[in-house]
Amino acid sequence: MPTQHFDWIAHHAANRGGTLAMVDLATGRTFTYAAFHDRVGRLASGLRSSYGIGRGDRVGVLAHNSTDLCEIQFACTRLGAVFVPMNWRLTVPELTFIVGDCSPVVLIHDPEFQDAALQLAAACGVRHLCERDPDNNAYERLIARAANDVVPEPLTHDDTATILYTSGTTGHPKGAIITHGMRFWQTVNLTGPERLTADSVCLVTLPQFHVGGLDVYANPCFHFGGKVLVMRGYDPAATLRLLSDPEAGITHYIGAPAHYLFMAQLPEFETAVFDPKLLACIAAAPVPLPQLRQWEARGLPLLQGYGMTETCGVVTMMDPDDRVRKAGSAGKPCLHVAVRLVRVDGTEAPPGEMGELWVKGPSVTPGYWKNDAANQSAFTDGWLRTGDAALTDEEGFYYIVDRWKDMYISGGENVYP
Repeated sequence: MPTQHFDWIAHHAANRGGTLAMVDLATGRTFTYAAFHDRVGRLASGLRSSYGIGRGDRVGVLAHNSTDLCEIQFACTRLGAVFVPMNWRLTVPELTFIVGDCSPVVLIHDPEFQDAALQLAAACGVRHLCERDPDNNAYERLIARAANDVVPEPLTHDDTATILYTSGTTGHPKGAIITHGMRFWQTVNLTGPERLTADSVCLVTLPQFHVGGLDVYANPCFHFGGKVLVMRGYDPAATLRLLSDPEAGITHYIGAPAHYLFMAQLPEFETAVFDPKLLACIAAAPVPLPQLRQWEARGLPLLQGYGMTETCGVVTMMDPDDRVRKAGSAGKPCLHVAVRLVRVDGTEAPPGEMGELWVKGPSVTPGYWKNDAANQSAFTDGWLRTGDAALTDEEGFYYIVDRWKDMYISGGENVYP
């Protein structure tokens, strides 16, 4: 029988409501768990009464990073609705495919995306738009006039929490289904190697329409009752300042190699001092060994990991104790993940030989939204074929070598020719 899903924010509000839950760095707003819980409840009530949102309905979001997106995500959970954050870097025709595919009842958007939202609503029949405008904020009015009176929808780990659209070789994005169970097991998988506790403080600079911005490490921090700092968009100087500021107390951060490259190019990097307790993960693209050595020399050895949208985050992760000795490796498989390296002929690749990385486990997606063809090609006997080439050494550490398919990375996005 599927495991029951529990409300993380409500739990922490009841047990440690005065603890700071999140900080919006762009606006300076701060929210305790009690305030977070209240706003989530009011937002859920407003979404239900104003837009008729209920179980299974999709709530689209076209917005820059904000603590508001954290509220929208958990408000959807209380209603049994599905959170769909969208990549605002895409063109309107690309977004039109996504909106048409997931059919959101409401699209919450930033004012700079108003024209795109209107075009999407007209093209795809979106019934409601809700703008987050500082001067005429429909989103805040929705919260202010609603009561925190929603009875949470009973959910299980099999229910869909989020749809994250990821690039595909077909030319159209695929909507990876993220269930509540996937998110829970992703949190469990991170707990050991990443030392997550109620005292954890994570900084979010990756976009919240990507799995890294949501589930490494923001949602796991919320699960344990930690603190999440959200940056509207990546700023190298501000990020470096926060990571090296003892008062900020950042314990967890994830960035792509480009993020660390930009920080290392700043003059302030040469004098930056980092707390030994800071765990800084580098992922999303191949990492040059000289870059790892550069940060190691600065006093912050970086943790490599490997994951993907379809696994709600990490598949392999480097243990902090091995990050210097095994620099260049993406670590070993997480506790609740099974991994295989498969040759072209379907046999297992031995240590030192490259194979396609296949994964299985409770943090792996059950499939793609309304896309049977993609599901059939992505899974073999229950194993997700990642399309990534890797090899292992004699100690069982994994090294990501290349893509099994043609793809290049531009601005942190996977792009297929």
